[in-house]
Amino acid sequence: MNPKDAQGSLNPADLVRTEASALEVLAARLEGPMAADFDRAVELILRCSEGNGRVVVTGMGKSGIIAQKIAATLSSTGSPALFLHPAEAVHGDLGVLMAGDVVIALSASGETEEILRLLATLKRKGDALISFCCRMESTLATASDVALDCSVEREACGLGLAPTTSTTAMLALGDALAIAVSVRKGFRAEDFAELHPGGKLGKQLARVRDLMHKGEDVPVVATTTSMTDVIYEMSSKKLGITTVQDNGRLRGVISDGDLRRLLEREGGAALSRTAGEAMNAHPRTIRADELAAKALAVLEERKITSLVVVDAQGRVEGVVHLHDLWGVELI
Repeated sequence: MNPKDAQGSLNPADLVRTEASALEVLAARLEGPMAADFDRAVELILRCSEGNGRVVVTGMGKSGIIAQKIAATLSSTGSPALFLHPAEAVHGDLGVLMAGDVVIALSASGETEEILRLLATLKRKGDALISFCCRMESTLATASDVALDCSVEREACGLGLAPTTSTTAMLALGDALAIAVSVRKGFRAEDFAELHPGGKLGKQLARVRDLMHKGEDVPVVATTTSMTDVIYEMSSKKLGITTVQDNGRLRGVISDGDLRRLLEREGGAALSRTAGEAMNAHPRTIRADELAAKALAVLEERKITSLVVVDAQGRVEGVVHLHDLWGVELI
């Protein structure tokens, strides 16, 4: 279907369908004739990482913009990568290339002059070359260790000229390659968290230790503490809970809900109780190195507002409150 309708005006839905159709063709190619080449590309990147090499991604114009995104995706999923501008490369930036690197070169035509000028240096250094091309008979594709076919029936641009469908295919192929490598490496959510400390994503993947209250902010009473002093400690620390500790080890907790239920049962007599008599001796706890998203999941599942953070010996390290997790999403 042509991205333009019968009147010649732009039909944006057809434009999107054109690109979506090209991605379906690319997916079929990955499941069929290109599967072995794709696996070879994954192996080259894995071998590069094992040898402390980097993935250097290059491309000119629109392909260069896609190359930058692919480099960023590789880096954020555990494969050190950088973008090399091919025009700048031949004016000194080739110095960033080291033996053992893998180069991914993007060129729809496979004849981009600035990229072809890099081939001699790549061969001399012995770096592996993976190319994303739309023409498998091109100079770049035939010079590559692995050439991945990004060919499309047509560009979504009404003139069939502006890189649109072809760059979408390159982007999808780059994402597939980066994620396939990360899966083979056993890259985990915890590893992802280490590389994304900022913004909303950083908070979603933050550790409990990064968000918990600790030190003097943690409410603490002993098993012998009177209920009057328990209420004072809970009110002053404003976490809706107090820990009951014995030499730093958690013995139990008393929450606002525990206190309310005790008063409903015993009335004024509840104030004659000690913390040890009123506490929940088997509270749900969490470790400091757990993801904040897990803490949020526990709080929502148990319908509570706070979790005590303990170490392997049961010593209290902090308290994480529901309010501390605002902005965190379940993963």
